[in-house]
Amino acid sequence: MPTDLLTIGAFARRSGLTASALRFYADSGLVRPIRVDEESGYRYYSPGQVADALLIRRLREIGLPLERVSAVLAAEPGEAARIVDEHVAGLAAQAQQARETAATVKAALGSMVPSPSVLVTGPVFTAAVEQVLTATTQELPVLNGVHLEVSGEAIVLTATDRYRLATRTLVPAEPNTASWTATVDADDLRLAMPWTRRQHELRLSVGTDGVSFQGDTTRTCRTLADEFPDYRLMLASLPEVVTRAVLSRNALVAALEQHYSPHIRLDLSEEAVTVGTEQVPAVVTGPPISLSFAVSTLHPAISTAVGPDVMLDVAAPHLPVVVRSADNGDLTTLAMPVKGTAE
Repeated sequence: MPTDLLTIGAFARRSGLTASALRFYADSGLVRPIRVDEESGYRYYSPGQVADALLIRRLREIGLPLERVSAVLAAEPGEAARIVDEHVAGLAAQAQQARETAATVKAALGSMVPSPSVLVTGPVFTAAVEQVLTATTQELPVLNGVHLEVSGEAIVLTATDRYRLATRTLVPAEPNTASWTATVDADDLRLAMPWTRRQHELRLSVGTDGVSFQGDTTRTCRTLADEFPDYRLMLASLPEVVTRAVLSRNALVAALEQHYSPHIRLDLSEEAVTVGTEQVPAVVTGPPISLSFAVSTLHPAISTAVGPDVMLDVAAPHLPVVVRSADNGDLTTLAMPVKGTAE
């Protein structure tokens, strides 16, 4: 192996992208590793790829959709600049529309509305909890909870209702040596979320009374005694991906929300994902495949995804579809199809 190749960690530091974003871009075909070790699965990159990774990061920072990023990378400089200018002009038009709407709202209120305070750790944690809470259920006591796994490197939040599984990984705000797990009562968490969202810092600890959240005061949520399902084994047992689609999260959500029957059919073809009768542009690799879902299962899996794009990984029509997010944290959701053809 060439000695100048970079590990994914070293490449991430040079490019300013997270390792999860690099894996997403590799799977999307934007920045593929030069070499993948067959035994360990480790990915290695060339220093010459740093420039492309930096460009992708900057394009994503201005909100350029994934398919347009691919177009910029493939285009001549003049065409690439035109694509960027066109996107920025669209952003400017959206900002102007937002200012006009805000002025109308303020006039209707009769007074200036103060901007909300900007919080860091509290809101991030709250958003992560709300993303996985959609996968809880009251059918079984242990499934009406969010499983927390705390270590020095990460905080992993997981929930499942047997039809969906959602797991989100956060990086702690500061180095720590804590290591513990607990399954927190989902109803208690829902009641605590308005408060956690308002906190600048949250310190999590576990005790006999439950999991404590320390901010300007301390809130405690009950823990569940039953053992949480081994979700890692479930993820590891999934077969290899056969068909993969990358598409706009908002466009997919909009298509789902235009469908009013309880079930929906998804057809993944070469350049689109057809939702019922609505076509959503997509980059699809692998053979065409059709699946049916309960809308109540698929919609939360898509609507809570992080970032502008989602990746759908399909192994078979009867197996869970893996919904992955990019750019802004690790969020993975499994959505279970249903048998038969949707209306």
